[in-house]
Amino acid sequence: MTTEPLATSIAEAPTAHLPLVQHDPWLAPYEPVLCRRQQRLAQRLAEIVAQCGSLGKFALAHQRLGLNYDGRRRGYWFREWAPAAEALYLVGDFNSWDRQATPLTRGQDGVWEVFLADKDYKDRLTHHSLYKVHVVTPQGGKDRLPAMLRRAVQNPETHDFAGQVWRPEQPFVWSDQKFRVPNFVREPLIYEAHVGMALEEGKVGSYLEFAEQILPRIQAEGYNCLQLMAVMEHPYYGSFGYHVANFFGVSSRFGTPEELKYLINEAHRRGIAVLLDVVHSHAVKNEAEGLADFDGSGGQYFHEGSRGNHPGWDSKLFDYAKPEVQQFLLSNLRYWLEEFHFDGFRFDGITSMLYQHHGEGVAFGGYEQYFGPDADEDAILYLQLATTLVREIKRSALLIAEDMSGMPGLCRPIEEGGIGFDYRLAMGIPDYWIKLLKHTRDEDWNLYDLWHVLTNRRAGEKTVAYAESHDQALVGDKTLAHWLLDSAIYEHMHRADPDPITARGVALHKLIRLATLSLGGEAYLNFIGNEFGHPEWVDFPREGNGWSHHFARRQWSLADNPELKFQYLLQFDKAMLHLAKTNRLLTAGPARQLNIDPNNQVMIFERGNLVFVFSFHVDRSVADYRFVVPTPGRYRIVLNSDDTQFGGFGRVDDGLTYETFKDDGVDKLSLYVTSRTALVLTRV
Repeated sequence: MTTEPLATSIAEAPTAHLPLVQHDPWLAPYEPVLCRRQQRLAQRLAEIVAQCGSLGKFALAHQRLGLNYDGRRRGYWFREWAPAAEALYLVGDFNSWDRQATPLTRGQDGVWEVFLADKDYKDRLTHHSLYKVHVVTPQGGKDRLPAMLRRAVQNPETHDFAGQVWRPEQPFVWSDQKFRVPNFVREPLIYEAHVGMALEEGKVGSYLEFAEQILPRIQAEGYNCLQLMAVMEHPYYGSFGYHVANFFGVSSRFGTPEELKYLINEAHRRGIAVLLDVVHSHAVKNEAEGLADFDGSGGQYFHEGSRGNHPGWDSKLFDYAKPEVQQFLLSNLRYWLEEFHFDGFRFDGITSMLYQHHGEGVAFGGYEQYFGPDADEDAILYLQLATTLVREIKRSALLIAEDMSGMPGLCRPIEEGGIGFDYRLAMGIPDYWIKLLKHTRDEDWNLYDLWHVLTNRRAGEKTVAYAESHDQALVGDKTLAHWLLDSAIYEHMHRADPDPITARGVALHKLIRLATLSLGGEAYLNFIGNEFGHPEWVDFPREGNGWSHHFARRQWSLADNPELKFQYLLQFDKAMLHLAKTNRLLTAGPARQLNIDPNNQVMIFERGNLVFVFSFHVDRSVADYRFVVPTPGRYRIVLNSDDTQFGGFGRVDDGLTYETFKDDGVDKLSLYVTSRTALVLTRV
């Protein structure tokens, strides 16, 4: 045997591709970009390890910067990164707000510091003391809130924010040591909620009120994940929490840090994981409360000039290439995971981060858009660092990306060529439902389009499906219930009212949500109150509405009133989630289409061990509707949207057993398929 054939076979052997490219050969031309991203991450991690020992230690800046108590030396250290500043002074009620009394000393790395010993400050710098940092720049001096401030409070008279020392005598005692995400969240059923607007009263709700009044509802409805909005401190309540000023600050509008910990601990006791809606895509442009132009350089945390301003959001954009910015944001993630026991993050505005055009006015139609010059490689590196860190700190954490661009590999492991998220939000689905309801008659719904929109997602990348989130509920738009019912949501929701508009709206609300859950992804999300068809939009108190809380609350009494039809939507939502959980529906792989019948507006598919039969026809019911099933046997109905307990007409007998029969050599079932009805069957 000669060696020549072996040498030839080695020379001709194909190059091993990244798993991401093996899975999607259309990515082959862009594999060099994917490899460069991996190499850049590896290089940055090597630099971090050389500097700090590990990525985890790199993400401990909050233990050095800001106000931290040193038990060994007995006193507070205050440190602030402000490399371009001329001088820094700590000011507060502890020194009568004297801007010259407590100067900081600058270090070589641009970090200023001062030590406040207990022997001098024990009785002056105490729990609840107020403070700021006075920053002197070539443009003058300004009182600022420290970058790593843990708590900011607003003066109710002047509306001015100040830092507040937070060091209670009794630290919070956690009792969630046995809670593990994989044990309780086999498939994420996510309840998106805003603490402040969760009560029915016209006021700002608190962490404690949410824990005591809303968590039991979430648990009873069957959701296993709570996604909390607006926790990171923001100066304007009406921003929905998306213009963050204090990234380490627990929003004081809703209570204290200990009360947030109580909420999370209580959620864990009830078997509910808690995700933080984290905003690292941009920051509020306010200088008095936020980070903008902190040291007078025109940038520091953000890009300088026009690149530092988001064109659509009126906010500031981080410079992800700076090591100090990477450290600030990574430390922020570690802080929320460890200090507050969050179980993961929903990253807001990922599309804005991924591209230098921020997705503004761009239609994504080709792979070259994901890997060309518009891609922001610095932001992609940061996101890879972020997902790597979170896995290191809390392996079971859930990571969800809000991306509408469809970036390939966003939700695949980094070693495969991806960015490392677990799930992406299916942002096209709610847009589709709203567009359909606004512009297309029920009779003209195209079921092939519906199937395509609900099932069109990247294979191998998990998706969170939702019919509507907070985006669809904001003032100027309408919830699905409002689009479906219009004024009938106020006038014809009594359970005995035969109004046909209401009957249509209630029926379609159920079908839309079940179709989204069963077809749209590997996880499911609902916005607080929408499960029972909450009326109206969300509008926070502002000058334009007379500072009213009327639209910034949730009317639970509607769902609890046995005389109203809202109860039926709530009961169907519970039954739908129970069906999904007991059958492991969302982990069962994608659905398989069995039949689409445009004439009768019927769509039938199989997912897992369940067969779904949807009739969207406005008035036609078929007594002997025959269709092919993949497995012969006996079937029974396990969910019927037309059941009277869900506000339906009770036209189908759920107690019957249906047996397959042979027709033209294939196995078929025959059902009574009624108009605007969804039936779910399982084999017995």
